[in-house]
Amino acid sequence: MSEPLLQLNNVQTHFPVESGFLFKKPAGTVKAVDGVSLTVRRGEVLGLVGESGCGKSTLARTIMQLVPTTGGSVVLGGKNLTTATAAEIQAARRGMQMVFQDPFASLNPRFNVYATLAEPLVVHGVVPHDRVKARVAELMQLVGLAPRLVRKYPHEFSGGQRQRIAIARALALEPQLIIADEPVSALDVSIQAQILNLLAQLCRQMNLAMLFIAHDLSVVKHISDRIAVMYLGKIVELGPASDVIERPRHPYTRALVSAIPTPDPDAERQRQRLVLPGDPPSPLNPPAGCAFHPRCPFAQEKCRAAIPPLAPAGPDREAACVRLDEI
Repeated sequence: MSEPLLQLNNVQTHFPVESGFLFKKPAGTVKAVDGVSLTVRRGEVLGLVGESGCGKSTLARTIMQLVPTTGGSVVLGGKNLTTATAAEIQAARRGMQMVFQDPFASLNPRFNVYATLAEPLVVHGVVPHDRVKARVAELMQLVGLAPRLVRKYPHEFSGGQRQRIAIARALALEPQLIIADEPVSALDVSIQAQILNLLAQLCRQMNLAMLFIAHDLSVVKHISDRIAVMYLGKIVELGPASDVIERPRHPYTRALVSAIPTPDPDAERQRQRLVLPGDPPSPLNPPAGCAFHPRCPFAQEKCRAAIPPLAPAGPDREAACVRLDEI
């Protein structure tokens, strides 16, 4: 087992909410991330899945220190980023880079590809000035694009090509960790497969660790070594990807797995779906006890009494459910 690269210890990211027009007063707190503990090992791909609004993207931005933590710690390569200075955080960001959901929005429309890829090389002094052009060409080839395209602008590329450029920019500083925040959800299905294969190939080739964020388990299962399932700011299940998909333990994970389509029409017709009623509760006013109990088909009175912690649920498995031994 490889050594840990990224360690999240009880990370909390809360946002105060105010009411009133002229005279503001506190109206509550949105607990976007509420006590997340995770480890990403060197060379590992950890998939993070959950419904929209569960806190996945906020967790990614918290790791990057783009939003401050309310509590807990983010440790990258032994360095605690939550207590680091601004200069130390800037230096640490060379070791972790982010790929965003919308490649068009994440690229500067006034920069051509050369300027986009050369900027981080120049700002961080990664290569000498006389090597920048050659390094940009290497990055283009690394993501499957022709170096002759570097003088074009983002609007001249397709969505898949733009995402390849965004990946090349993330690789420019030779990071140890890539945080991919739903990098294929804005792309066509056929292009999604190409980008997933590219990311998997780069991780193997460069021994990269990656936190791959998505809301679709069918996408995550093809690229991840382990999967963490998130619901309303908390991790509710964690384990090897194949085990989580084939033998889900938490009721929420069961519902997500049951929604994965099957290519066999006969099997698809006979498949039993676990459909969850309603929408996720508001993080501004979460329910008492287990946050999932208002939608859980197995909920009992004891589910409303206490918040279940992540507990062992098999070899290398954890789940947060008080009825693990009963359902």
